[in-house]
Amino acid sequence: MLLALQSIRSKQDFHTLVFIAGTVLLNAIGAGLIIPVTPALVAELSQTTIADAALWGGYIAASYAAMQFLFGPAVGAISDRFGRRPILLISLAVLTVDYLIMTFAGSLWVLFIGRLLAGVASATYATAYAAVSDISHNGKRATRFGMVGAAIGFGFVIGPVMGGTLALFGVRVPFYISAVLIAMTFAYGLFYMPESLPKSARKAIRWRRANPVGAAMDIAQSPVLVWLFIALFLFEMANFVYPAIWPYYTIEAFHWTTAQVGLSLAIVGIGFSSVKGGLIRWIIPRKGEAKTVLYGFFFAVIALLGFAFAPNTLTVILLLPPAALGAMIPPAMIALMSHHVSQDKQGRLQGALTSIIGLTLVLSTLMMTQLFTSFTADSAELYYPGAPFLLAASFMLLAIGPFWIGLRKISISG
Repeated sequence: MLLALQSIRSKQDFHTLVFIAGTVLLNAIGAGLIIPVTPALVAELSQTTIADAALWGGYIAASYAAMQFLFGPAVGAISDRFGRRPILLISLAVLTVDYLIMTFAGSLWVLFIGRLLAGVASATYATAYAAVSDISHNGKRATRFGMVGAAIGFGFVIGPVMGGTLALFGVRVPFYISAVLIAMTFAYGLFYMPESLPKSARKAIRWRRANPVGAAMDIAQSPVLVWLFIALFLFEMANFVYPAIWPYYTIEAFHWTTAQVGLSLAIVGIGFSSVKGGLIRWIIPRKGEAKTVLYGFFFAVIALLGFAFAPNTLTVILLLPPAALGAMIPPAMIALMSHHVSQDKQGRLQGALTSIIGLTLVLSTLMMTQLFTSFTADSAELYYPGAPFLLAASFMLLAIGPFWIGLRKISISG
């Protein structure tokens, strides 16, 4: 990540990328802080077992994702009209409020309200990627997207370990620390964030397109984008098994402690950061974005199948590196998509991506948590905690088909 920053010549571009990397880094730390303690908090508020808490946790996560799905295209369109800076700042302010709500939540419905607010404000990552696209030529986009992804991965190194440690002082403490970190990011951006989208490149809002249906219609106009979006949809359906199930899966199947869950997430974060900030800078210039995605699919499928049948903790640990190598897929695939969209529509593209990711998060979270509960509840006829990972592996394999068709379309149009 540092090498990527050193290669930037424009001072304004440098400050933009530093702020974007810092924003997603602290957001990831904040999100990572709460992952290890969420099962305990949900179980506490719902007064249920871990298996049943996974079900409630799925509903809460789905409420967040539903708002992301509904509002993602509108936020992207608004950023194309008014710029990236105000959207990022508003998003950070709302996320600060969300973490404070979760800090003092006394019931599950309060958690739902907090997640709904956060879902509306979930433009942070989409707008960040749009800002990076604004200042990057086609040849630099995948590398810089990877730099942003590396910052996210590094945040997940620090966050879960901090969350697992802070939980020793109380299950609510990580939420409070998250609020403080996001508030600090907001303050920094208020004074130092430069606007990346010039006024000459801004585009009037077409509200008929600023919704999930309108975004889908925009995508449908490009055969290449259609197939790549289908591939991304299936990839995310598979990949969201990790945030949906991981803490519950490791606690239920291997009796991990909160600290162990946090440590495992830190290891994954190191892998993700290394892949997105280092490996992807090496592999894309040599193999290209398309082959990079295919390599990512190969390792992602191996990891998911391995988790589905892992017999012990050692096996799970050995599978973490190939799981991290699957992180090559998003930056390379998003870069392929951005090549087919003009600058004044980058925000709409990222909004559409936010929407599709939100939809998959809703569907995948509900599907994986309910499947997990079905196979781990006391009434389950077959005890199989790895069932969600087997389903995820199936989705990942299916994603290769539409991605390959998209590549054929690119070669024909090129």
